[in-house]
Amino acid sequence: MPGWQIALIMMIGYLVIALAVGMMAGRGQDSSSLNEFAVAGGKLNLFVMWFLMGGAVFSAFSFLGAPGWAFSKGAPSLYIITYTAFAILPWYIIGPKIGRIGKKHNFYTVAAFMKGRFNSPTLAIIVGLIALFASVQYLATQMSGMALIFNIMTEGRIPFWLGALVSYGIVVIYVATGGLRAAAWSDVFQGLLMIIISWAVGLTIVYQLHGGTTEMFTTIARETPEFLQIGKAGSTMGSVAYTTTILVSVIGFLMWPHLFSKSYATTPRTIKKTVLAYPIFALFLVPLLLVGFAARGVIDSGQLESPDQVLPFLITTVLNLPGWLYGLVGAGALAAAMSTADAITHSASLEVTDGVVKNIWKNLSDKRTLLIMRIGVFVIGGIAYYITVFGGQGLIALLLGAYGSIVQFAPGVYSALYWRRATTKGVISGLVVGTLVNYYFQLVAESTPFEIHAGILGLIANVLVMVTVSYLTKAQDDEVVRKYVDAK
Repeated sequence: MPGWQIALIMMIGYLVIALAVGMMAGRGQDSSSLNEFAVAGGKLNLFVMWFLMGGAVFSAFSFLGAPGWAFSKGAPSLYIITYTAFAILPWYIIGPKIGRIGKKHNFYTVAAFMKGRFNSPTLAIIVGLIALFASVQYLATQMSGMALIFNIMTEGRIPFWLGALVSYGIVVIYVATGGLRAAAWSDVFQGLLMIIISWAVGLTIVYQLHGGTTEMFTTIARETPEFLQIGKAGSTMGSVAYTTTILVSVIGFLMWPHLFSKSYATTPRTIKKTVLAYPIFALFLVPLLLVGFAARGVIDSGQLESPDQVLPFLITTVLNLPGWLYGLVGAGALAAAMSTADAITHSASLEVTDGVVKNIWKNLSDKRTLLIMRIGVFVIGGIAYYITVFGGQGLIALLLGAYGSIVQFAPGVYSALYWRRATTKGVISGLVVGTLVNYYFQLVAESTPFEIHAGILGLIANVLVMVTVSYLTKAQDDEVVRKYVDAK
């Protein structure tokens, strides 16, 4: 049997198991409960939370983008490991506090959290819209990864549109039916698969091509030493660009709705344990980055349509490995993409419903709200699928500032928790200005000053405007402020 057929059978088998796990996770739960759909009753344990947080972060970028970055950029690709190790740390402090506030006031989104502190439906709508735009771009990235892996592993026999439709269609089905609990238990299965496959395949490739990591890095250091440096002559990224890329990732990490809302899905004690255990999950990226370095000198960049193809190209063309290994890598890449796609789809539906819909059409019942959230899963999935498959390149370009816009939530969130003098007008003004500055430098300007990340420029403008306007406007009622700042 040809290798591509074996790979196809294994990938389809994986999708069937993923669907079954997701569907079974929701069985025995109250399917009519808004709280169950949104935050799984707020009782997820450490084991599930560890995989849920890890799966929600490590996506198609892990199996395709990370090796591609290592192959094309070298040392700057290590920013992924750096920010992953540090970005989770603030959750140890803010996570339990957000969780306590959320459970007391029945929140499950960033939009509701911000509205509760600043008493502004307008702010909630803005947050919901920004979250939607950023999430759709993020989803389009995941679907592209799913489609690409199907296409390459079957040697072009599964077209791009079909690979994306089948794999993401399964995500939509189990998220719409089982909510966060379905996504969480699917991420447990997918996370285990990702970890095992990445280490097995990554180390196999390195040892087959170079005989070991020592020999590999010795060769690179001898032939292209600048490839292993940052901010030096000939290196692929300047030190300022590298530093601010890490900074925007660290600050923005917990502002993504699909991570922020996990504070509502468990207990303060479990949040703290998850923070301590979480960086271990990131170790599965190490062998995938090594794959990219291993491809240096073996593959010419002209052989690839994009650096993201380096891992599947090595397996299917350079090493000519057996079909079952094709299938393993395909399943691992699908797991990485789907474990992020399910969390983003779920949270995007919640944010749009809670932030936009409920503040335009008020007094919706829980039953009607839950129905809208389920429908929203399909609608958001459809939008992301259309953008991914049928063009819409202009819109994708418009949404390239996703991380830079999500990080603009940080001043409002931290002010809500710790700064008594923050005002509604200050937070709204800062959020709008910061987002616009980010998109300007992402999409209009040809470059940024001193290579500073556009999101950081937006964040600086955000903070300056928020602080200035807050001091120029009337302070909030102290009773409202105490519910957040003094929350125990």
